[in-house]
Amino acid sequence: MIVRLLSGGIEGVDAYPVELEVDCTRQGLPAFNLVGLAETAVREARERVFSALRAAAFRLPPSRVTVNLAPAGRRKNGTAYDLPLAMGLLAAAGLLPAEAAGAYLMAGELSLSGELKPVPGILPLAVLARDLGMRGIIVPPGNAAEAAAVRDLSVFAPAGLAQCASFLAGETPLEPTPPTRPGEDAADLPLDYAEVKGQQAAKRALEIAAAGGHNILLIGPPGSGKSMLAQRLPTILPPLDFEEALEVTRIYSVAGQLRPGQGLVTRRPFRSPHHTVSDAALVGGGTWPRPGEVTLAHRGVLFLDELPEYRKSTLEALRQPLEDGRVSIARASQSVVYPASCMLAAAMNPCPCGYLGDPTHACTCREDQRERYRAKLSGPLLDRIDVHVEVPAVPYEALRSAGDGETSATIRARVTAARRLQQERYADEPARCNADLSGSLLERWCAPDAAGHALLENAVRRLGLSARAYTRVLRLARTIADLETVRTGGHETIPLALPHLAEAVSLRVLDRR
Repeated sequence: MIVRLLSGGIEGVDAYPVELEVDCTRQGLPAFNLVGLAETAVREARERVFSALRAAAFRLPPSRVTVNLAPAGRRKNGTAYDLPLAMGLLAAAGLLPAEAAGAYLMAGELSLSGELKPVPGILPLAVLARDLGMRGIIVPPGNAAEAAAVRDLSVFAPAGLAQCASFLAGETPLEPTPPTRPGEDAADLPLDYAEVKGQQAAKRALEIAAAGGHNILLIGPPGSGKSMLAQRLPTILPPLDFEEALEVTRIYSVAGQLRPGQGLVTRRPFRSPHHTVSDAALVGGGTWPRPGEVTLAHRGVLFLDELPEYRKSTLEALRQPLEDGRVSIARASQSVVYPASCMLAAAMNPCPCGYLGDPTHACTCREDQRERYRAKLSGPLLDRIDVHVEVPAVPYEALRSAGDGETSATIRARVTAARRLQQERYADEPARCNADLSGSLLERWCAPDAAGHALLENAVRRLGLSARAYTRVLRLARTIADLETVRTGGHETIPLALPHLAEAVSLRVLDRR
């Protein structure tokens, strides 16, 4: 008897259907054969499944079992096939109705005692089950909240193999898991810009970067507050909408970084890898490609502290993700594309000792040391960073002040309003915010007037701005104009004017050097 059940595999952050065909026959000697390009963890499912069946008091008759994982030409890995394999064996042995077992998409790892353990990648599988019109999805209890984030899908979470078999046999009813609702928000973070004393220029630059989705580089001596400012950047970003939360949760699900029982990720990610991070860990990779830090920061912030301390090859690997908002990883076995639309926030010292230009400390670096330090950041990489802002040392008067600056909630309200303007403006366009503007959209929404053209011509000639840097200045000016629209209470797009362009040029201090 041949029984067919449905599970799924993961490629990138998407799932594809995998059909388990289980054939049990009394002809020939008892044996178990698993075919369909199964990796080690999948082949080991035999030992886990048979031990779990014995623990649940199921006795299978001696038979010759062949299991095919179709499509047979795609490699299968992971432990999510344990549950559908166990149910397929029971159905093929006549202990379960085959039609009931085939009506659900199943995924889950089995312990030797028959308990169901959570597995990564359940959210993409739940989306697949909904798209295929399955009756529902059966997952471990630790993955139930994650799968329940998908609307219009019944999610069942039996505690173990025995309860799952009883449910499919119609003996024990299971209540579907209630839909997952959004939880905590970025506003609940115990960080606030009101705690940062001084640095008004840097706060203004961060507000502009957040309002338009621009990358930013903070340059200043040690102890000036660069890390403190960057760590609070998520608190002024707009909250994730439902679709963005689904995107982020899908990535964390595939990466196996969701806690058991966790549903939607509702805080914007903030990733801060150490400067010893490898290329594959930063942008993704490995024999079986895995998401890197830039993908885990999707729709959030990737913070690189001490930017020149990273290996140059590692930084150069960021060029494509920063430009395209995605990472393409090609291997001999497969090629995958991961989303990587994040804000890059980076920090660096002005020189190796950190005190170049500091009025209270003498720089001890030789000129050749400074040149080697700056050479770690290539021109193409810096061109992809819209905002370069200096963060000077905080004077004593500011340190002793009460620190009653604007709160993150106040800044966030302006940023959210500016982002809303951009979403309405680009509702029918392939752009989400000003940082995405290019081509005809840039010409349409960022066209300067005559005075602005004169300023930009002078800046290009004197500062040697590249074509990409020129584009970044126009995008920045558009965001500055949008923030002015919010400040004045307007609802229409303000044309670019000379003050917007002048401030945008001033936010690229490395070009001025």
